[in-house]
Amino acid sequence: QVQLVESGGGLVQAGGSLRLSCAASGFTFSDIWMGWVRQAPGKGLEWLSTIDGVSSTWSADSVKGRFTISRDNAKNTLYLQMNSLKPEDTAVYYCARYGPYNDMNYWGKGTLVTVSS
Repeated sequence: QVQLVESGGGLVQAGGSLRLSCAASGFTFSDIWMGWVRQAPGKGLEWLSTIDGVSSTWSADSVKGRFTISRDNAKNTLYLQMNSLKPEDTAVYYCARYGPYNDMNYWGKGTLVTVSS
């Protein structure tokens, strides 16, 4: 079955960097668009970035220029490189795969990122 497992979260100081990974299994990874979403404490879900099966990407204005989504199809792994982190980036970060109706139909369990000021 489809599995998405995020890793790489943790505590970092403002201005620092982290790289999140999402290991995917149970489907043909290279065929599927993938994305990252986050949920800050007490807030709703926020879409961050999407990548198609190769390398075309789209990002929210809130993270454009600081976060970069990428993928390694040979390793079935999705990445999110996060630079210049701010305390407001503190959230649980989820990777998700897109379904046939352009919805995110499978989600990982998330990884917590905490940015201290």
